[in-house]
Amino acid sequence: MEKLDGTAEETLEEIGVLSSKLGDLKTEIGHQIFGQTEVIEQTLITLLAGGHALLIGVPGLAKTRLAETLGKVFGLSEKRIQFTPDLMPADILGSEILEKDETGRQQFQFVPGPVFSQLLMADEINRASPRTQSALLQAMQEKKVTVAGVSYDLPEPFHVLATQNPIEQEGTYPLPEAQLDRFLMQINVEYPDAETERRILVETTDNRSVEVKSVFSAEDLMKAQLLARDIPVTDQIIETILELVRNARPESTNNELVRQYVTWGPGPRASQALILAARAKSLLDGRFSPSVDDILELAPPVLKHRMAVSYAAKAEGIDVGAVISSLLEAYR
Repeated sequence: MEKLDGTAEETLEEIGVLSSKLGDLKTEIGHQIFGQTEVIEQTLITLLAGGHALLIGVPGLAKTRLAETLGKVFGLSEKRIQFTPDLMPADILGSEILEKDETGRQQFQFVPGPVFSQLLMADEINRASPRTQSALLQAMQEKKVTVAGVSYDLPEPFHVLATQNPIEQEGTYPLPEAQLDRFLMQINVEYPDAETERRILVETTDNRSVEVKSVFSAEDLMKAQLLARDIPVTDQIIETILELVRNARPESTNNELVRQYVTWGPGPRASQALILAARAKSLLDGRFSPSVDDILELAPPVLKHRMAVSYAAKAEGIDVGAVISSLLEAYR
């Protein structure tokens, strides 16, 4: 085995310490969120990678509770917005109001909106109008907002956890592709298994209350995000990501399903998201470097909201998930 240099040894030691702390963090989350191991892991990977997550699931699956719990265990300031059709951009970003100072002089004063938080819960994001949804575009990409021509930096770190109900679509507005692309992952929240649902039934309907404690601070999370970016990746990982993402595009694929049924495929941001997520997963697992298996595991949540299939595909029962599965078959 090749001997590690001093910097690599130091990084490996930091990964080990942080991985142990992340284990404690998952234990704390488990006091509030029962089951949903994959959802919790993917959400943690998203935060460690410095990204935003779109949680898709029917009501009552603890999506909002997960966001609140993450805010507590990470020591982040957390705010929640309930998206509705009458919500306006100013309700998210903030607005300027006219105030008088001590001398009686009138001037505009900016009053920050709920977006000025470290963890923003955007509940049922697709219920707001496209104009209101677009208020988050700059915030999610640039970590700042512009109001009346003046830019304001958002707190660090800044993450958006948005939820969407896949069933009730009446009165909703589909998220535009540009906004979907800003989510690092689309995380599907499924129904719990029978044993987990039994535990939910017993432990959430009595007078017992378990308070979670803060394991990280905002500064700890930012250090972890920097450490994740220091994790090395091999040429094999880079080539696998490039091949996979480019194969998901109709104009550059050798996959028949993609060529026939995909109307638009993932852009370069998907490749960036995959490599960041793989590094974050490696950090979460306490490993020094990600593997090809990590890429294959993370490809569905990273790619599925960055692709669309034609009406012909839907008529034949072929969805984005089936297309991604066919792409991954080549690596198994």
